[in-house]
Amino acid sequence: MPLRWKIAALAAATACLVALAVGVLVHVWTAMDIRSRAEMDATNTVFSAMEVYRRTGTPAGGAELDPAELPTALRHPAGADRRVAYDGRVEGNLGPSVWGAQRVGGPGSPVLAVRINMSPQLHDLRRLDASMAVASLVSLAAALPLAVYGAALVARRLRRVAETAARISGGDLDARNGPALGRARGRDEVTDIAATVDLMADSLGRRLRIERQFTADVAHELRTPVGGLLAATDLLPPGETEDLLRARVRDLRGLVEDLLEISRLDAGAEAPVRARVPLAAVVAEAVARTGLDTEVTVTGSPAAEHVDHAEHAEHAAASEQVETDPRRLERIVGNLVTNAHRHGRTPVRVTVEGLTVVVRDHGPGFPADLLLDGPRRFRTGAAERGAGHGLGLTIALGQARVLGAELCLDNAADGGAIATLRLPPPPTDTRPPHDGAEADTRRPRP
Repeated sequence: MPLRWKIAALAAATACLVALAVGVLVHVWTAMDIRSRAEMDATNTVFSAMEVYRRTGTPAGGAELDPAELPTALRHPAGADRRVAYDGRVEGNLGPSVWGAQRVGGPGSPVLAVRINMSPQLHDLRRLDASMAVASLVSLAAALPLAVYGAALVARRLRRVAETAARISGGDLDARNGPALGRARGRDEVTDIAATVDLMADSLGRRLRIERQFTADVAHELRTPVGGLLAATDLLPPGETEDLLRARVRDLRGLVEDLLEISRLDAGAEAPVRARVPLAAVVAEAVARTGLDTEVTVTGSPAAEHVDHAEHAEHAAASEQVETDPRRLERIVGNLVTNAHRHGRTPVRVTVEGLTVVVRDHGPGFPADLLLDGPRRFRTGAAERGAGHGLGLTIALGQARVLGAELCLDNAADGGAIATLRLPPPPTDTRPPHDGAEADTRRPRP
């Protein structure tokens, strides 16, 4: 249930409770007042009737001597004291009544009694109850829209704060609520929340900028000495030591290049150089560059084709043409294949269907925290997924964003990790491709 309806329901419930409490209090007070007035009337009427009876010997003013309906408590009043009693019986037109009684003489003398009928007053009380109920319903009907409107204002402001927080969580570190959220309404809790979110975003942005600058500085500083190390390994005599050292220096250079690439992606300094290329050929070439045993399958053509590393050129013409940056696409596919071999288990399969590339292994799958929060730098997730610096998926996601593509990570039901790359559809116009080849006249894919 939306927050505004919860607030409106709470306001309506509070109004109903207040109306009920006021109605009960008014009813009880009025009923007590009616009874008190009836007792006072009964006492005064008995007093007047007794004065007349003593002068004339005849009851007057509606008084009677020893009436049959007189309550038992008043049939034997103590001495000559006047007494009153409530009688809740209803007889014909007579409803609840108050009796007043006084003995006309000494003990054993008749009792002069008078009955005050409260039916008219109690009828007025019922009308008052009905009027209060109607007034409460009318007031509630008038107040409920105002409560909904007021709650909607608060909910709208909270929704804006939530949207800003979601944008920050999604990577838009420039998103802010700004002072306009609460400027016209004064300072309240919603304004405090909005200001806190803005402060959090400022602090997070500063920390990320410091981290990115540190990563870029370290990568730039390491690039030169690592290049010198790689050149120095060429001077070593051939042997097992030279091979081991060269491999380690090559790994170190790859890490430095990855750090530089991430720093460029973080800075937004990367721009794609697009060309129209056959998707299957680019994917097969990227897989071949990894040097890892990977099966590439192309579907969606008249017959599904298994593309061998040495035969991908033969099927290039039959594959889907895409307008993308082939270097970045190869980088994404290569990282996904390498990650599948490093952290998963064979067989590793790459499937190309339309504008979609799927890389699947048969290992333990992606860790739950990686699927929930996305890949993190220098963290590979669960221990069973192997070792590494955790930059491969981070770079693949960053390059996919540069290409305008979507990279989704998931686990197969029967085990294994699945990475799905969906490339954007080609433009609908018929502009000539960059390589000067004849324009593609096929209808755009839906």
